[in-house]
Amino acid sequence: MSEQEQNTPSRIGRSMTVIGWMLGIALMALLFSGVLEQQRNPNRQLATVHHEDGSREVVLQRNRAGHYLATGQINGETVEFLLDTGASDVSIPAVVADRLALRAGQPRIYRTANGQITAYDTRLDELALGGVRLNDVRASINPHMDGETILLGMSFLRHLEFTQRGDTLIIRQH
Repeated sequence: MSEQEQNTPSRIGRSMTVIGWMLGIALMALLFSGVLEQQRNPNRQLATVHHEDGSREVVLQRNRAGHYLATGQINGETVEFLLDTGASDVSIPAVVADRLALRAGQPRIYRTANGQITAYDTRLDELALGGVRLNDVRASINPHMDGETILLGMSFLRHLEFTQRGDTLIIRQH
């Protein structure tokens, strides 16, 4: 047997070992990113409790940064919300408004923590957070917002009852 024929199995073995390590590292990275996403938004799948009096409630868990982030829907499209009781309206980044085909209405001046901005009125046919749903919700399209997270402000929240206990927020619609 030649020297080249003797080295072939060891080269194949080394190659298989390298491929195995690469696959293992890729799998661990994938699993770890899923864990991080779950910590960032622990409310991706919201269960709705229906009570005998007709009210509905969803329970949100605070994320690792101390915020209530949740997956919901606007006009049937999946979006991500950050609950913000300091926001007057539901505030939608322009990039998300474009994706949802929302119409920008009259300009409006808002005073924010970062100063005065101009945003544009719009109306949402339906906004849903789990089984809690409202129709014809006032919102604003904010061209100054980065990312795709929508601020879920008081134009939605004021129609609901919410109670915070520890790291849990209960939102109830009567």
